[in-house]
Amino acid sequence: MGGGRGGSFGGGRGGGRRRLFGNDALKLILLKLIADNPRHGYDLIREIEALSGEIYAPSPGVVYPTLTLLADMGLIAEQPDEGSRKLFAVTDAGTAYLVEHEAGVGQVMDRLASLARKAERTDGAPIRRAMHNLGMAVRHRLEKEGADAQTMFDVASLIDEAASKIERL
Repeated sequence: MGGGRGGSFGGGRGGGRRRLFGNDALKLILLKLIADNPRHGYDLIREIEALSGEIYAPSPGVVYPTLTLLADMGLIAEQPDEGSRKLFAVTDAGTAYLVEHEAGVGQVMDRLASLARKAERTDGAPIRRAMHNLGMAVRHRLEKEGADAQTMFDVASLIDEAASKIERL
């Protein structure tokens, strides 16, 4: 979990810890994902992160106790697995619980999808790339022999013109 994400309920982009889902919501998310496909705890963290557009990544310190709680409630059960990680599958009681809480499941899954849509709209990767290219081009041109005061004014004028056009978009 790099890039400013992580923490108790994923820091979101740009760092800072904030709780995006309460314990009940996380229970529903985990149970729904396990019902869709038996999973390991780490797989659940990665799946939630992917479903949220990399905005929300619950920490292992929250996920594993919640999985233990779901198992204690009889909603999931550990399955035999060849590795050292615990594989969880939904039980009949877990399936019934999901049906009983169908509206809540829909809400939390919609919220994950909403986070992903927000991430898609606000992904600044193309802008960061273009700004990096601009910086490189400006440095390269100004470092060239013969970059006099007029050249610097011309470069500044082009950048100002681009900024003005962007503001009018």
